[in-house]
Amino acid sequence: MSDKEPVHLTYFSDLLCIWAYAAEARVNEVRQKFGARIVITERICSIFHDTEQHIGRGWKARGSWSGFNTHLAEVAAKFDHIVLHPELWVKVRPASSMGPHLFIKAAKRVERRLSLPLFENGGHARLPSEHLAWQFRLAFFRDGRDIASYKVQREVATSLGLPCDEIELEIENGSAFGSLGEDIEVCKRFDIKGSPTFSLNEGRQKLYGNVGYHVIEANIQELLRKPTASEASWC
Repeated sequence: MSDKEPVHLTYFSDLLCIWAYAAEARVNEVRQKFGARIVITERICSIFHDTEQHIGRGWKARGSWSGFNTHLAEVAAKFDHIVLHPELWVKVRPASSMGPHLFIKAAKRVERRLSLPLFENGGHARLPSEHLAWQFRLAFFRDGRDIASYKVQREVATSLGLPCDEIELEIENGSAFGSLGEDIEVCKRFDIKGSPTFSLNEGRQKLYGNVGYHVIEANIQELLRKPTASEASWC
């Protein structure tokens, strides 16, 4: 690793995962702290691909949809930086996260093809697809909108000034499905168990779940120290 080579971090998450919603602040803090010394690649980790199975039946013994709503409220109470709509999973029930995930992958293909400008978010630049993903999270968790709906996806993207016709083309011609499939394969290869997961050092280091910022920072700092090939990282 050369002196100028940044640390690469892959961030896996599901748009409907409240832990990933809360972890966004940590991702932003990492960007702010390390700047050009780190490259973050965001990938899909689909946990809520079938919410009827995951929540409706999976949480049947714990209250099903209303029980999961209560669970979200308990999680949100742990964080003072997120806002939670009271009707999630009671009245607002996205059928799957795969639709918005597909839309994000289509937007990523368009941003590369058309060289779309970056978005400023919290003092640091974000790729349009990454900013769109965050706006999808806000639309669901904060505003109580069904982001599984293509109409809602397009409305959110339009509000950001993104070229929705170009995004739709990437879905229609099948290219976005290929990109989504690639993320699924990477999840399998890296043995990603859930959302959110931070993966570093070519998958050798994985930080899964509600991991504190200082733990993430310590892992990055150790990799920036550039241990030799014969010297294992302490993290």
